[in-house]
Amino acid sequence: MVGEHRGTRVAAATAGFPKAVLFDLDGTLADSAHDLLAAANAMRAARGRPPMSLPEFRPSVSRGARAMLLAAFPDLPETERESWVPELLDQYQRQIGAHQGVFDGVEAMLGALEAAGTIWGIVTNKPEYLARELLPHLGWDSRSAVLIGGDTLPVRKPDPLPLTVAADRIGVAASDCVYVGDDERDIVAARAAGMRSVVALWGYRLAGDDPAGWGGDIMVEHPAELADPARWPRS
Repeated sequence: MVGEHRGTRVAAATAGFPKAVLFDLDGTLADSAHDLLAAANAMRAARGRPPMSLPEFRPSVSRGARAMLLAAFPDLPETERESWVPELLDQYQRQIGAHQGVFDGVEAMLGALEAAGTIWGIVTNKPEYLARELLPHLGWDSRSAVLIGGDTLPVRKPDPLPLTVAADRIGVAASDCVYVGDDERDIVAARAAGMRSVVALWGYRLAGDDPAGWGGDIMVEHPAELADPARWPRS
């Protein structure tokens, strides 16, 4: 189970790291495109379609189930694709952890945060039950201090509420938290929550995305850079 630190004040992190860091999940910590591609291709195979390649599918992953279905079935009406969202989630649940991994450098980053006394957690738009199923495959179920999913609350990112609730549960002021994400919605939510933000350039982006225009405090090319306390944004 994810260790949620509700109401517990956390000592300031040492060596210049933030007191707390909250992360997006897919495309930021977890390289989930392979599992999700397998789910989408299972749906395509059931409908007599050839498999998609990872480069075709990967940019849509951070945008959610509907964007992934659009990538997989661009010729179909939106109403039909909408009805297939539960099927995609079911197929993904069958694949979860089978091809899953983390981005190179993520473990070094998390280890550096933990060694410095920084508390870290996850705020994702992935349904909470799927995120909770995934974390044990990555060895994070007892390390992540809080988990907020896309259906945990009545709203999801870019609304700031999931981020402010996560900060409250770990007992750290939003202004002392940094949020890391690979999608514009992550940065919009962080700014509205009063958190500093890091744009994860290693994640999933569509061709037309312009991360420089999202308004993040800093942009980072590789997770291992964040093992250096000097790379984190300052208040």
